[in-house]
Amino acid sequence: MLQNFFNLAFLLPLFVLIAPASHAEPAHGVALYGDPALSEGFESLPYSNPDAPKGGRIVYGERGRFDSLNPFTTKGRAPPVMRTHVFESLMARSQDEPFSLYGLLAESVDIAADRKSVTFTLHPQATFSDGTPVTADDVIFSMEILRDEGRPNFGAYYGRVAQARQTGERAVTFTFHEPERELPLLLGLMPIHSRADWKGRDFRETTFIAPVTSGPYRITSVAAGDRIVLEKRADWWGRDLPVNRGLHNFDTVTVLYFRNGNALWEAFTAGVVDLRHETDPARWLDGYDFPAAKAGRIARDTLAHGRATGMRGLVFNTRKALFADRRVRQALQYAFDFEWLNAALNRGAFKRIPSYFANSRLGATGPATGRERALLTPFADVLPPGAMAGDFALPVSAGDGRNRDTLRTATRLLREAGWRISEGKLQNGAGDPFTFEILLQGSGDEEKVAAAFARSLERLGIDVSLRPVDGAQYRARLETYDYDMILRQWWLSLSPGAEQEFYFGSRGVTEPGTRNYMGADNPAIDAMIDALLTAQDEEGQVAAVRALDRVLTAERYVIPLWYDPVERLAWWKPLQKPDRTPLYGYRPEVWWMEED
Repeated sequence: MLQNFFNLAFLLPLFVLIAPASHAEPAHGVALYGDPALSEGFESLPYSNPDAPKGGRIVYGERGRFDSLNPFTTKGRAPPVMRTHVFESLMARSQDEPFSLYGLLAESVDIAADRKSVTFTLHPQATFSDGTPVTADDVIFSMEILRDEGRPNFGAYYGRVAQARQTGERAVTFTFHEPERELPLLLGLMPIHSRADWKGRDFRETTFIAPVTSGPYRITSVAAGDRIVLEKRADWWGRDLPVNRGLHNFDTVTVLYFRNGNALWEAFTAGVVDLRHETDPARWLDGYDFPAAKAGRIARDTLAHGRATGMRGLVFNTRKALFADRRVRQALQYAFDFEWLNAALNRGAFKRIPSYFANSRLGATGPATGRERALLTPFADVLPPGAMAGDFALPVSAGDGRNRDTLRTATRLLREAGWRISEGKLQNGAGDPFTFEILLQGSGDEEKVAAAFARSLERLGIDVSLRPVDGAQYRARLETYDYDMILRQWWLSLSPGAEQEFYFGSRGVTEPGTRNYMGADNPAIDAMIDALLTAQDEEGQVAAVRALDRVLTAERYVIPLWYDPVERLAWWKPLQKPDRTPLYGYRPEVWWMEED
């Protein structure tokens, strides 16, 4: 259940940018522009309760299985709590700021004015769970082992380091091949390993050996695939650091694994699992009438968040001639009856995704103005129609399941693109029928969405086939872009960086294995990505992201689905949460157990 949150906590910091240092001297934290929101000597993170009671236990539930305790390699699947509760990094992220990190294992950070190096000075009290100090040598080892034997993203990041060397008793300096904006923070968020702990062991292999780490919890029990039990370290060195006050309040954290969602739900209603993130709006409305809930033993709340929507939807592969014409893509957007489907599947509880960075200040709305317009003006001849004016809103149907008005608009757009009905089938001038395949992995709502869309297209004379395949075949076809349409999702950060080129850069049109699933190939997109990476101030960076959002949305590469503007949480009393929710939403590590 909590896997999405833990994954989000791990993934989001990887996409942070950093501004040129206004000083070449040690600092307690770093921010994209100017200074971090919290000054040196702050008491605690603003969304934690520094007076929260310590003790008690919490039991989380997850779907699936795990087969390793190492979350940093491609082999195996490790519990997300390994990253959030067991390992530590040089710096810690504030979930209330898109662009700030504060000292954790490193008591200070010093970024060179030319951005060609960064120095971290370790906290003198930092120790591993075996009592040994965290040293500069351990930091260098961590970078090298992750770069050489960890997941590919580590190699991509840390391969940009030209040299890592100890420059003081507790100091490590990383020198870069060229000036870097993003790399200092990626290094600050690097999980730190003990060199001695990995002596004689293969980092790349799956393992159930409990690691020696510096984090707040140690592993006390593991049942492979079924459960993992963590116990708070009495000797945890960092309990009194400002970034940790009010965090990690439970003495024991248990994660139980269940094979399916029904089993996980039954475990929650029986009190086996303490906290549930409810993603089914129908169940949220009607399902919480079991005995414990009726007796008042269950608390519930909805928490708003400020995360960008990202993009999830049916993706056109524009490498295929069928979808190369933007008018065809727009026509199929009109043929998709979102309002009816959202009501049928979600009780109308979700909102439609209007653009890639919506629900945040990075989303494009209305006409382009100011610096955003200035960035786009040189590309006026390749911009999609309506992009500059903001004329890319999604169609809205009557929600009655017939979709007549929007289907008429779809028919008009298809006719403009050269498609006509002949003997009940949509054909082009050469007599070729309009037919395509939607590649699917698994079933559930994904297949329901695709099936409903296929039925709508039948009314336009379009033949659509659904092709569910197993995971291995799906990944292989995804890598080589061997599909007509797929249903995919991009999680997008409030601090976008170099990953945008991997997601949407034009090299992904032909280079296999990128996340440019749609085959985006517009020079304006590449230029906006370059502009956000080289922006020298906050206004310029925001303008570039909005411009990128505008072009991607206006190109109509995706038929967007829905997002949830709130998080629905239910928990067994006497669990408690802080009154304030941070920008990124629910954080499990700030909860506590009140005395019953």
